[in-house]
Amino acid sequence: MISLSLPFARKPRPAKTGVVRRVVMGGRLSDLKRLPRYVATAVLGGTLIWAPLLGYLKTAPLSYRSTTSLIMPGSGASASMNVNGIGQATSYANSAFASNAVSPTETYKRLLGADRIVDAAAASLNIKRAELGQPRVRLVDQTSLIHFETTGRTPEAAQARGDAILAAFFTELDALRADEVDTRQDSGLQAIADYRASVADTRKQIEALQTSTGLLSVDQYDVLLDRHLDLGDKILIQEANLNDRAAATTALEMQLGLDAAAAAATLKLFADGAYIALLEEIGRTEVALAEASARYGSAHPKVEAAKSARDQATSAALSLAQSVTGLDAQTLSDFEFAPDGARADLLAELVRMQVEVTGATEQLATLEAQRTDGQKALNRFAPAAAKMKDLERDFSVAEALFASAIARAQSSKSDIYASYPLVQVLENPSLPAKPSSPNRKLALMAGIAATLMLLISLAMGWIRIALISRLMSKPGAPT
Repeated sequence: MISLSLPFARKPRPAKTGVVRRVVMGGRLSDLKRLPRYVATAVLGGTLIWAPLLGYLKTAPLSYRSTTSLIMPGSGASASMNVNGIGQATSYANSAFASNAVSPTETYKRLLGADRIVDAAAASLNIKRAELGQPRVRLVDQTSLIHFETTGRTPEAAQARGDAILAAFFTELDALRADEVDTRQDSGLQAIADYRASVADTRKQIEALQTSTGLLSVDQYDVLLDRHLDLGDKILIQEANLNDRAAATTALEMQLGLDAAAAAATLKLFADGAYIALLEEIGRTEVALAEASARYGSAHPKVEAAKSARDQATSAALSLAQSVTGLDAQTLSDFEFAPDGARADLLAELVRMQVEVTGATEQLATLEAQRTDGQKALNRFAPAAAKMKDLERDFSVAEALFASAIARAQSSKSDIYASYPLVQVLENPSLPAKPSSPNRKLALMAGIAATLMLLISLAMGWIRIALISRLMSKPGAPT
């Protein structure tokens, strides 16, 4: 019983010194008797600890561990292709770590330990799957590293198993990526077929419209329209030019006192040598008549002869003029019989201007006829051109969609890392320099620790009498 030291409690009685001495003396005498038992316990405990441990180290087969490291790049990749007149295709692969919902490292960790990966690796090594074992895969936090380990009885076997797992893993990745590309391509074949049918149907409609109307394209209608507008401008210019020339011709006719036809006939007539000779003859007869009239009377035979000679020359000149010009006598009587000098030049200018007026008039008529025909063609092609424009626009859209679909289908083949990101080998399977199992250092440290614990427990049992005696000798110890 332990007494409490309270103010109102009784003070404990001091222990008897004799009793304590007897206990101590008895404990020292009993130590020699306990020693064999403690030694036997220590030997037996050491045997139970070290015998299995040494037996395991001696009989356990050696095992070697090969380590491999993989890394996944964290950036995405994009590519754009633009073909002039066909279309544009853009391919973009997001980063493997862009989404928090899916961890690619966890996906590849599961894939490395998949049954078909292990089976394929075992088949490549010509061993059983149980003999190959399961690779130990470990992820490194806050990184994109993947470590996996393979074991073998020899360093070369462990390394070969790591290579086999790695080869089977990449083969399976290639198969999965190829299957994804094929699946995408198959899903886009129907869309491509629909686009192709749309392009072919629009092309048939265009060909039918070309055959029925004769309009080959909207560009042809635009050319006709531009030509028609140009003809309108040319007609306006030609009308102004014609009016200017006609006014100049009229003014010159008024100045000369005869029209262009008379001027042309005059030039033609005075270009005839026989007519000029007759004019000269008429001049001579006029001189002879004047001389005879001055010297003789009007009824004198010489005067009559001179007058007769003049009339004959005049009649001959008039007959020749009628035959040359085709004009009647009344018109020829108004001719100017002195075209030489500046007047001849004006007559020639009048004729030239009249010719230009005639040519401009014909040209204007031709342009107006062309404009009329062009207007008829435009009226005939206008509905067909509108429909052709719609069909060509539909054809361009359908062709662009068809080309873009093909471009997307082709570019999707290059985007093989969309669902299964790129992974690279950071460290190839290592060739272990020492066995990983059994771990001799760890086994020896465990045996030493167990032996120390056994010795500590025996030491505590050995000194328990002394501890009890010391505790009983303290004040307040139970009696």
